[in-house]
This record gives sequence, C-alpha cells and structure tokens, in this order.
Amino acid sequence: METATIENNLLRLPERFAQRLRGRRIEIAEIKEGILLKTTANPIAEAKGFLKGKRFTTKKYMEMKMTEKELES
Repeated sequence: METATIENNLLRLPERFAQRLRGRRIEIAEIKEGILLKTTANPIAEAKGFLKGKRFTTKKYMEMKMTEKELES
C-alpha cells in the first residue's frame, strides 16, 4: 500500500496515481472506510463527437424541424 503526504495544504499522491489523475477533476468524499477520491465525469467532453459518422447535419436537423412545424399547423 502506498501512502500520501499532506504538506502546506497540498496532497502529494504517489506518482503512479498522480499521473493517472493529472488534468482531471476529482470529487473528494468522506466515507465510513476513510476518504474517497473519485474522478468526475465531464458531460461536454463525453458528448463531443457522438454524432460523428452518423450523417446527421444541421441541414437535416433544420429540415426535420420545418417538417415538425408544418405538421403542427
């Protein structure tokens, strides 16, 4: 088991954990067993590119919206 040291209000993690968490946002929670460090999801980054290769364009979207609008009338 590796240990971490708190110095000057900074938490120094072992290098292998620090490398994996570098640049990520983490959530810190106190649980019954101790302290939990959990990476948080970034929904914007996860959604980026989800339509890639689906042949869905803004032109098709606008056509769909116009059709919906016509059906509502």
